[in-house]
Amino acid sequence: MHSAACAVYFRPMRLSGLSVRLILVAMVAALAGGCTINRNIMFRTPTDFAFDPFNPIEDVNYRIAPNDLISFQLFSNKGERLLSMTAGATGGGANGAGGGMNQQFMNQNQGGGFAYEVRPDGTVDLPELGRVKMVGLNIDEAETFLEEAYSENYVDPLALIEVTNQRVLVFPGEAGVASVVPLVNPNTSLLEVLALSGGIRARGDARNVKLIRRGDNGRTIHQLDLSTIEGLKLANTTVQAGDIVYVEPLPQYAREILADISPVLSLITTISSFIALISIVGGN
Repeated sequence: MHSAACAVYFRPMRLSGLSVRLILVAMVAALAGGCTINRNIMFRTPTDFAFDPFNPIEDVNYRIAPNDLISFQLFSNKGERLLSMTAGATGGGANGAGGGMNQQFMNQNQGGGFAYEVRPDGTVDLPELGRVKMVGLNIDEAETFLEEAYSENYVDPLALIEVTNQRVLVFPGEAGVASVVPLVNPNTSLLEVLALSGGIRARGDARNVKLIRRGDNGRTIHQLDLSTIEGLKLANTTVQAGDIVYVEPLPQYAREILADISPVLSLITTISSFIALISIVGGN
């Protein structure tokens, strides 16, 4: 009786050719449709990819680029009124009409002035001047340029410019984690933006940090090794607005293969149990 039961129990293990083919087809379909091994790795490069040579920026002053937003303020007499406002001299008394007007003017300008967009052709549409070309100028050059342009209508003008939409995209080496880091300081380093984004994550490969930078002739791609102390010089380089810092994740083949084949193993177990059940019922 015991041997008969064993014979019935082991019968489904001797699968027919059709059953084996069904299992193989199920495995291939599951692997082909659900394979997610390292699909979260972006910006892959072939082994023979020629990265652009990296030269740290010598001119750390940011240069105005198309689609930038700039905040612009203009004061006459070399900023005499601005100085009087910041010193608290309202020129009419705190309760007088002049004081109220100056106080209102100061409040309007504390937010950084009005924002103007740099058009794709590199021009900015400014009051009284109309369209002027400013792309490629750093902040000091742009301020000097506008002071000269407005000197025809104003006495000793003082121009103040600030680019308000400077930012860097940081991918620190982990799926689902990324940061948009605004550049508050003009000389922000690569190390600073990595620190602001939480640093290189556990899966990130410090030996393979890609710096994707906007250049005059399109994007340039640089590979930086920050895994040794020699990489500190590279980490201290100044980033530019629009840079993309991508820390490539280390591949996790064992974990991801196991995650992919678990549904396949479960499917095989279900199919085997179903065939076994049919065989038992058929044997009875």
